[in-house]
Amino acid sequence: MQVFILVAGVFTGAHVWQETAERLVAAGSAAHAVPLTGLAPARPATSAHVGLETHIEDVIAAIDAVDATSGPEIVLVGHDYGIHPVLGAADRRAERVARVVYLDCGMPQNGVPPLAAVPDQALRARLAERAEAGEREGVLAPPGLDEWGRWGSTAGVGEAALERLTALAAPQPLGTLFQPLRLTGAVAAVPVTGVLCARNGARIDAVQRLVDFGDPALAVLTEPQVTFFELPTGHWPMLSCPDALAEVLLRAAAGEGHRLRPAGDDAPAPAHLRPFPLGVPELPGDRQGHVDLYVPAGDGPRPAVVFVHGGPVPAGARPRPREWPTLVGYARFAAAEGMVGVTLDHRLHDIADYDRAAADIAAAVELVRADARVDSDRIALWFFSGGGLLTTDWLARPPAWLRCLAASYPVLAPLPAWGMAGSRFHPARAVGQAGPLPVVLLRAGREAAEIAATVDAFVSAAKECAARLELVDVPHGHHGFETIDPPEETRPAMRRAMRSVVAHLTG
Repeated sequence: MQVFILVAGVFTGAHVWQETAERLVAAGSAAHAVPLTGLAPARPATSAHVGLETHIEDVIAAIDAVDATSGPEIVLVGHDYGIHPVLGAADRRAERVARVVYLDCGMPQNGVPPLAAVPDQALRARLAERAEAGEREGVLAPPGLDEWGRWGSTAGVGEAALERLTALAAPQPLGTLFQPLRLTGAVAAVPVTGVLCARNGARIDAVQRLVDFGDPALAVLTEPQVTFFELPTGHWPMLSCPDALAEVLLRAAAGEGHRLRPAGDDAPAPAHLRPFPLGVPELPGDRQGHVDLYVPAGDGPRPAVVFVHGGPVPAGARPRPREWPTLVGYARFAAAEGMVGVTLDHRLHDIADYDRAAADIAAAVELVRADARVDSDRIALWFFSGGGLLTTDWLARPPAWLRCLAASYPVLAPLPAWGMAGSRFHPARAVGQAGPLPVVLLRAGREAAEIAATVDAFVSAAKECAARLELVDVPHGHHGFETIDPPEETRPAMRRAMRSVVAHLTG
């Protein structure tokens, strides 16, 4: 028999698992939701300090309470913060645990406190300052009814369920966030399953792309004992779709799920390394610092198109983005049109890196404008995917020399799980300040719903302020359509977009 031990996230308790646990029991399994000390009336704090270790002991106690003689398979399920005490307990009882399920959460590492996983970046920074100042006692107040979105998407959670979540929320002891997770390594032998919630911005194909970038640290995700499921809901599936969650947990316990494809020579070429779909001259790039310039023959100076890759891209990814066929192909395409095409690398390695990525791009643009082969008064910027947020500064304060801004399948507002509610990187809010700056937007008709929603919000905002927005639709296109969709469907849009950008540079 399978025994599911369920551990909830910040501010919440065993009550959130009620419906999911009932369905697991109805299917013939046992289910125990762990009331964490200090977060539930059943386990009030008995001392001034409750830390992560306290909660690890709570989970260990739940494991030890399962009769080992009957041979049950124990499956530990950690949601949000709950994955930290789950991993700590699994590491110390590895021989008792059949599988660990990561429910819409990150991958905590040894020595790193749960604070690093707090999604709200501004709050995380404030708490880090408090910890550095030695102020480690106390609690973090739970969110109000309208504040849960700062901790994850509430998509699918009904009004009554959200009100109950708020009413039963408890202050989170700060020690649970500040105390580092300590692992011996024993948990590495335990099979794992990741359950991703798409409406919160987590998808299996996105994880596969991260693996495809070739960062060795992510190779562990491709091991046979690692599986994945995806639910089309927000961050609280136990409230929004308990039936579907219970089914996924049962399948995970049975070893089912999607397995990621390893990166390497024997694997098919990942999307970002497939050939560019347009025939362009094999023009070599001229490397200048963190930019590569593709300069057409003939007299200059010439206008330039700077192509900005998306992300996050792991720091260990090889080849680097400026060498990817799509980016190089676009730069050569621009050169074939008489422009200087430019690719660059920026340090968007994590969601928290947008500030330094923006600085890298600004420095790259100045380097390009200082090149004698470039007409410094005629520059276009073209952004891709997660780089879409980096359009914000240029929309809000467009310099006179910026003649056009383009974006392909961009993310145009922070996704719920990114914790950037108060961030400046919000293009839909900035477009009202763009003035006469032309914006060319390539829109994928089969974009992921959570990204498409940000594009729709941007388009609506652009229309309200009468921005100079040109939409170039790829009706059947997916995210990254250049190398994954049939060329006959993508080439016309690519050519039209480039003609528009060139016209704005030369007109």
